[in-house]
Amino acid sequence: MSAGAVPPGIPAIDEPLEQDPAGRRRPLARGLLTLAAAAAVWNALLVATGLWRHVWWLWLFGDFLLIVLAAERIGRVISPRRRKLYERTLALGFPVLAIAAWQLVVDAGILNPLWFPQPTRIARALWELTVSYDRFSQTSLIGRPWLIPQVLGTDGLAGAWKLIAEGHVWATLGRVFAGFVIGAVPGILLGIVMGINQTVRLMLDTTLSAIYVLPKIAIFPIVMLMFADPFGEGPKIVVVALSVFFLMTINTMAGVRDIDPVFLMAGRNYGARGLQLFRHVIIPAAMPVIFAGLRLALGTALIVIISVEFLRAKQGVGYMTFYYWEVLNPEKMYAGLFVVMVLGVVLTMALQWVQRKVMPWDRG
Repeated sequence: MSAGAVPPGIPAIDEPLEQDPAGRRRPLARGLLTLAAAAAVWNALLVATGLWRHVWWLWLFGDFLLIVLAAERIGRVISPRRRKLYERTLALGFPVLAIAAWQLVVDAGILNPLWFPQPTRIARALWELTVSYDRFSQTSLIGRPWLIPQVLGTDGLAGAWKLIAEGHVWATLGRVFAGFVIGAVPGILLGIVMGINQTVRLMLDTTLSAIYVLPKIAIFPIVMLMFADPFGEGPKIVVVALSVFFLMTINTMAGVRDIDPVFLMAGRNYGARGLQLFRHVIIPAAMPVIFAGLRLALGTALIVIISVEFLRAKQGVGYMTFYYWEVLNPEKMYAGLFVVMVLGVVLTMALQWVQRKVMPWDRG
């Protein structure tokens, strides 16, 4: 082979590399057209024969499968610049399609609207809960913040706070936040100690694992006996704190124990000892697992407080949801469940924001 020869399969320096976006789009367009034609035939066949009413679950599954195949094809050729937009479209688009399918199935009479009200009815009920005030329980969904300007002039900050405090959402969030902090902080500290010290771990691991599996609702009556006011806020917050405490202790212990020994050796080689090793190596290395535990604990705290509010509360999203179930108002009951889901998403996003601030090195 001569000195200037180019090995086979490798383009010469003066040859342009193959960059043919149009060539990549042509197979994509053909594939999407094929899937669109398949979707049209599939839906037209079921509608024309009237079978979709009887096998509506199969109809929805078929459409879902075709959408997944189309999204997969688009995802293979999407540019990195548009990758986030693509992912957000998938994340938000599927719930929208699911809600539309729910509306269609109920409107067609396949599902009983008494027990599965249409999303439009649920939306109207949610709006009504937001703007109305229940004079019997003296509560509302988010309070009445629109009255704050006129109340400030007469009753001051106390009157404004009263308008906010009547909201079910703020009552639930207050209990979740208080129980989450009270349970997470000692849980993380004890988990770190158990992860570092084998003696403490052997003494407490079995006991914590046994208590952790107990349903927190089952111990709620016991917690109520511990307080002078068993129907106050104390027992509700303590039950949430207990559920968070055990979960965070076990997760943090696992995170500390699973630290790569190479990190510890590197820290010692650089002179880190005692608190320095703890601060600069152990905590940062265990932080991903700790935050994963915090996310699980936050969801658990919300589940527990909603369950407690079902049983013993006169205010809160759980109480509101159970109340409308008792009076057979399903659209407002579903509205309460929707509020719970929104709270879960918002709290998770807030925790992820904190994680990005605390762990700026983690871009995963």
